[in-house]
Amino acid sequence: MVNMRDVAHRAGVSIATVSFVLNGTKPVTAATRARVEQSMADLGYRRNVVARALASRRTHIIAMAYPALDHKFGFSAAEFFTSAADAARKQDYHLVLWPVGNDGSELTELVGQGLVDGVVLMEVQLDDPRVAVLQKTATPFALIGRTSALEGLSHVDIDFDRTVEDAIGYLHGLGHRQLALISGNLNDPLFSTYGPYVRSEAAYRRVAPEYGLETVVLECSGSSLAGQDAMARLVRDHPDTTAVLIVNEFAALGAVAGLNRLGLRVPDDISVLPLLMAPEMAALTNPALTIMRTPGPELGQLGTEALIRQVEGADPLPPQLVPAKLYPGATTGPPR
Repeated sequence: MVNMRDVAHRAGVSIATVSFVLNGTKPVTAATRARVEQSMADLGYRRNVVARALASRRTHIIAMAYPALDHKFGFSAAEFFTSAADAARKQDYHLVLWPVGNDGSELTELVGQGLVDGVVLMEVQLDDPRVAVLQKTATPFALIGRTSALEGLSHVDIDFDRTVEDAIGYLHGLGHRQLALISGNLNDPLFSTYGPYVRSEAAYRRVAPEYGLETVVLECSGSSLAGQDAMARLVRDHPDTTAVLIVNEFAALGAVAGLNRLGLRVPDDISVLPLLMAPEMAALTNPALTIMRTPGPELGQLGTEALIRQVEGADPLPPQLVPAKLYPGATTGPPR
């Protein structure tokens, strides 16, 4: 079995220098690090993670806390995960996914075991109990999302105001004057303070009147069947609607299916524009959806970088808001 002595001999350095490279306990020059890492690769040396953690007092493992029981996994969520994992790997960290609830109870137990150096929180509520848990345990953390009180919290998020403004402006430019928003169900206790639902609806209620548009909001849970039901209610109660914005990506899939079942053509009879979706998800409908593309790759990377800076005591990453951008498909067009 290859050991540190073998690596040191091949690289022409001391065993202590190899240890410094592995554990990050002392700085080494870039040239020396490159020589040691090349020797490790040539010899097939594998790091002892446990020994490294004991030496550095860090595991070099970070967790992404995702409330999987409340939020379905979709392509958008996958983009956050893969981007975060890649950003962690590039900085010599490993990322693990913790599918824990939003109430903070499971998180309390997990962080108490010292398994990870820090936590990235996803699907953030405006009043998120997980934040208090992490603050109480002095666990480094960063938010992909925003609570209502942000002082002292490292966070990145979608720019919902800009996203909704761009979406309404795009549809208005096509000639639409009767728009509706299919929002999340804020009467559901699990989602009553869910940031994306609250902020998207607030932005719509602010921006629509600026364009002289009536505000029409229908609540909808996050499933394809709920999206079908929402379209039936929209067509029944607001038959003059020519375009619809939808917050939840699963509901958006159901919306297209629901309109087809009602004998309405998309986009000839009604345009459909999801506010947050990944291109792979958009391709699942016929026709393929025009979407506001979720900035998952950007935010996964930024959230991870923000956390690792905390863990390593570096300068904090400034809070950043990234808008979703229009991604063309075939579900929007001029009104009938």
